[in-house]
Amino acid sequence: MRVKLSSMGTLRFELRKDKKNKDGRAPIRIIYQIEGNRRYYPTGEKTFEENWDDKDQECVYYKIDRNGKKAKGKLMEVDVKKLNDRLTDLRRDIEKIEDRFQANETSYTPDAVIKELYSLKNPVAKKDATSKELFAFIDEYILANSKKRVKGSLSVYKSLKSHLQDFEKTTHKKVTFDKIDYKFFESFENYLMGLKKIIVLKDEDGNRLERSVSKLNNITIAKQLSTLKTFLSYARKRKIEVSTEYQTYKIERDTELEVVALTRHEFERLYSIPLKESWDQVRDVFCFSCVTGLRYSDLKKLTRENIKGNWIYIKVKKTKKQLKIPLNPYSRNILEKYKNELRPLPVISNQRSNEHLEKICKYAGLNEMIPVDRMYGAELVSEKYPKYQLIRMHAGRKTFATLSLEKGMGAQTVMALGGWKDFKSFRRYVDHSDESLQHAMDQAWGAKVVKPKLQAV
Repeated sequence: MRVKLSSMGTLRFELRKDKKNKDGRAPIRIIYQIEGNRRYYPTGEKTFEENWDDKDQECVYYKIDRNGKKAKGKLMEVDVKKLNDRLTDLRRDIEKIEDRFQANETSYTPDAVIKELYSLKNPVAKKDATSKELFAFIDEYILANSKKRVKGSLSVYKSLKSHLQDFEKTTHKKVTFDKIDYKFFESFENYLMGLKKIIVLKDEDGNRLERSVSKLNNITIAKQLSTLKTFLSYARKRKIEVSTEYQTYKIERDTELEVVALTRHEFERLYSIPLKESWDQVRDVFCFSCVTGLRYSDLKKLTRENIKGNWIYIKVKKTKKQLKIPLNPYSRNILEKYKNELRPLPVISNQRSNEHLEKICKYAGLNEMIPVDRMYGAELVSEKYPKYQLIRMHAGRKTFATLSLEKGMGAQTVMALGGWKDFKSFRRYVDHSDESLQHAMDQAWGAKVVKPKLQAV
């Protein structure tokens, strides 16, 4: 029989009959479970099979045999009572641990509850550090933040856990909170750089070239290291003993990922080109991003309640910031097109949107070759791609920033409309097109040389 402790956890006691000692006593352990995920805790208590009632989950003085008769067990009645009292105390301890998590509005896993129980019962005991503790804590962090953070940001923590587990398996070094110091960061970064893959390039004559490079580029490696630092800071706030020597480790960030933007002419062509219905809807959603600066995640959650008069009022999913965005002729026309639909925009999945968008941009003639440089360790890998292969839904946000600045809107205004917190995060979305640079130069110096009229001396 399982005992329901809370809205999440269940607990039952199990007599380990297969672990009897010489005098016939078997140990009792706790099985604690949340949604099929179970963990065990040894109670330290033992009893005879004749004194254990599995149905009622307790030690008994008498048991009813198959014939309905009382059969006396081997324990004295007073010993039965003391053992049951100790089991009841353990159950109450777990209930209190659950109550603390719930009072703090913190999600919890079986690992987290059993860990707290160990700490409660063995406050001074020093256990050998295990990597399971750290990996379980990453799982707990992901669960605790599953409703607060966007799915993409939590996937970075899942990736970090996977890399740490592979590092431990490959190097035979335990990954524990107390051992993640400066030296560990050096070893982990070298390990990530040492992961190899084969890439295929083409030379000037179009011949295929195979090259072995690091599996992860430097941008991805820097992201993994900074995520690990963030995670360790979180652990320290939760009163976990963490080495502080890692804090001085400097993470090198060579470059930032490009976010390709449309030029003014490319946007106008994409906005107006006739398309079949399935492409037409994806184009409209993308162009709406180009003229509002909204991310795909916010376009997907947009409802008619978010649109009031000439304004969009929306709380951004990623940053939780409240935005107020005025409509313009382009965004109004797109909304008008779908005014009879349940939702203001026909948003489909991000993956399918990107697949359609690449074909749409190819059809629209966005064939300019764009250079993409990536550092893999100390090696620079340069490749060129036609622009249509690089356009994804997130390019709408950069297009909004680029074209708004080109049209004369101030940087602070663009940042306010798009929800950028500071210029450092905004800078990567700013793209100076050839047209905008020419316009700026003409504005400053004029479109042609003006010679002053001079009188002859």
